[in-house]
This record gives sequence, structure tokens and C-alpha cells, in this order.
Amino acid sequence: MKKIGLISDTHSFLHPRVKHYFKDVDEIWHAGDIGNIEIADELKQFKPLKAVYGNIDGTEIRKEYPKNLRFTEEGVDVWITHIGGYPNKYDKRVYEEIQKNPPQLFICGHSHILKAMPDKKLNLIHLNPGAAGKVGFHQVLSLMRFELSNGKVDKLEVIELEKRI
Repeated sequence: MKKIGLISDTHSFLHPRVKHYFKDVDEIWHAGDIGNIEIADELKQFKPLKAVYGNIDGTEIRKEYPKNLRFTEEGVDVWITHIGGYPNKYDKRVYEEIQKNPPQLFICGHSHILKAMPDKKLNLIHLNPGAAGKVGFHQVLSLMRFELSNGKVDKLEVIELEKRI
């Protein structure tokens, strides 16, 4: 069993409560738009980090983190990318691959809209943790936590860090 902390769209801001909420996770996964390498480095020093770059990320982040990350963790086939869309509205960049070879867990960021939904046609779970940074139209800074065990995603939690005024 592995506990995962999921974050996206920090845009160079790491909320001081992120570490509190991620203190018991085994890994942090960042779905892009990190903002600057210092945010990634701080997360990496705190917990093991898997991340992808987003559309606002510069060359320093793009050198260290890929556009797509596909791997198996605790028996779950995971695909993380920044711009991916969601069930019935997948981005054209991922559409063909997700139809042909769907993961069990598809994670993206970019929209700043928190989503946790199944794709019954492709038999996958889609997660977007919303945005944890202060740039964008979102009204609430958010994160997710969940567990992976024996090929399943379990105990999904949505965490609201702060409401924006």
C-alpha cells in the first residue's frame, strides 16, 4: 500500500499547509505548472516526487520532468500529464493513446477545476486536484490524497487549503 499526495498548478507558490496535509504520504505527485524549480526541489526534499511539466514551466523544469509520465505503482497503471482533458472531453494530444491503451488512473492538471470521475467506457479513474497556487480563476486552493493498493485506488480525499477572496 502506498499513500499519495496529489497537487497541481502551484504556479511558483507552495501553500504552507501542503506539508501538513502530505506529512503521512509516501510520495507526492505534481501534475504540472510547478512554476519554478525551487518548488519542485522543496517538495522533493520533503517526500519523493513524481512530476510532469506544464505549459507555464520553463526549461529548468522541463529538463528535469517529462511532459508525460506513465508507470505502474502498487499494481495500478498510472498516466500523469498536465493537459489531458477528462472523460468524453480528452485533449487531442492524448486522445488516440488513451483510447488505444487506457491507464487505470489518468491524472492531469491545467484546468484549475477539481475533478474525480470515472470513465466507464475506458474503465479508468480520472483525477484533477484543481489548483494549489494563487494564479488563476479558481476560488479554492485544493489538493488530493489517496491510497494505492492491490491494483486499486482507495480512500480518495479532497483537501481545501484556502478559499480565495
